[in-house]
Amino acid sequence: MLKQMGRASQAVLVILYVLRTVKAFEMEIIPANKIVAQIGETLVLTCNTTGCASPSFSWRTQMDNPLGGTVNNHGTYSTLTMNPVSVVNSHDYLCTVFCDKKGKKEKSVKVELYSFPSDPVIEISPSSVAGGTVTVICKIPDVYPSEHLELILKKEEHVLHEKHFYGDDSTNTETKTVTYSFIPMAEDIGKEIICVAKLPVPYMDFKPKERVSSQKLNANFGPQNTIITASPGNSPMEGDSLKLTCVTESNPPPQIVWRKHLADESIQHLIKNNVLSIPHARFSDSGLYICEVINLVTNRTETATVDIVIQGAPVITELSIAPSTTVQEGENVSIQCSAESNPPPKIILRRKSDSADMEPFSAGSILLLPSVMFLNGGGYECVAENKFGNSKSEITLNVEYGPKNTMISVTPATAVKEGETVVMKCTSSGNPSPVISWKKKKATGEFEKIFRNATLTIQNLKSQDLGLYECEAYNQLGKEEKAVKLFVQARLENPDQMLPLIIAFSSVAAVAVPVVAILIYVSRKAKINGSYSLVKALRLKV
Repeated sequence: MLKQMGRASQAVLVILYVLRTVKAFEMEIIPANKIVAQIGETLVLTCNTTGCASPSFSWRTQMDNPLGGTVNNHGTYSTLTMNPVSVVNSHDYLCTVFCDKKGKKEKSVKVELYSFPSDPVIEISPSSVAGGTVTVICKIPDVYPSEHLELILKKEEHVLHEKHFYGDDSTNTETKTVTYSFIPMAEDIGKEIICVAKLPVPYMDFKPKERVSSQKLNANFGPQNTIITASPGNSPMEGDSLKLTCVTESNPPPQIVWRKHLADESIQHLIKNNVLSIPHARFSDSGLYICEVINLVTNRTETATVDIVIQGAPVITELSIAPSTTVQEGENVSIQCSAESNPPPKIILRRKSDSADMEPFSAGSILLLPSVMFLNGGGYECVAENKFGNSKSEITLNVEYGPKNTMISVTPATAVKEGETVVMKCTSSGNPSPVISWKKKKATGEFEKIFRNATLTIQNLKSQDLGLYECEAYNQLGKEEKAVKLFVQARLENPDQMLPLIIAFSSVAAVAVPVVAILIYVSRKAKINGSYSLVKALRLKV
């Protein structure tokens, strides 16, 4: 008996253990109780079970309205997907689960909807000229439920207009609009117009419940009060940077065009920008600059001008010789120098020389050399100066001419002794330098070329070397000739032969000296008396 009772107790314990290990049939809806969803988004409701191996699911609304979604069963759970969520989904949804002999269970979830998807949109119209009426329109797109909507229009921190949509019975999303008109003051231009939209639905938890947009208040005007500022000033130094800024009042921002008046009265178009920069100013940048401002909306144009004068030491821009730097003697030549600076430079053109005599000289930009001579060839310089400094430039005039001033020098002399060495040197000036050659006159009277060099050397002179020698100087512009006669004196074989000659010369000299004295005396008397008798004079002497 006791054994049977023990076995029964064990069976009960086993049954209790089995009952404890088997899960109870349960269900849940995720999310539970209530969900707040935004219209247009995707919402998924999940019905989940435990303790049932093969459940079956059923979805419905409590008012038996259309589900407005798609049901998908996945074994122990089922989903109801609403994509996108719309106003038809604003219901209590009921999920029922059947589990064979375990019966059924059901739960519900409430879906509450709202729509507040984007910030307000501000329109300011018409965009008229300053002083006209401005209408501000603020739009809140796709809002729901609009009965809770509040709109505030502000100018900076000043409230212009407020509106509440209490009592609005819209059953779907709508775009709500607030309109406000006013005449802005001049100081209002550029201020922020702010639209604040609030959707404070008390029984719904969502964010954001407030959206804000802003836009600057614009009124088209101008251009007006246009000026040009120059930095560092209207008269910068040559080489400095220069910045011209065109300043104007205009809305919308205008189109700006820079122009410059040229010396020939034409207009040079520069850039389309409010700042004109010149990194390194040159003298050619001087002139009248024009800033033209165009407002394409108001169809108005205004201009401003500034006169820019670049200052600095002179810069020589040209130094030239006409007709060429190489001319022939007799041509007319002009040397021209150009320089630019401000103040205008003083220009001096002169012959470059180390001496005090700087002729020719011109206190101007042109130096004229009529019928130029070979002496006018050489270096010329242009000097340009003003109070800021000076500048110099040089140029060379090359004057070509034919040979001239041809000369012959003979060493030791034209009459030399036989057997000596004679050196004859021929010099001549000319440009290009002349080519010099020597010729000797033959017995036939013709000249024969014998040597081509400036120096002709005859060694161990002989009697046949006597005669007429001619030097010829030649270049492409002409030639010049000079001649010299070489006399050769025979050399005595014996020095004793000179003695009779010396005696004879002494005798002749002894007679000649008194005769010369008498002739000089007679000549002087004749000058005094008009005539003179040599016989009478001799008698008086006797």
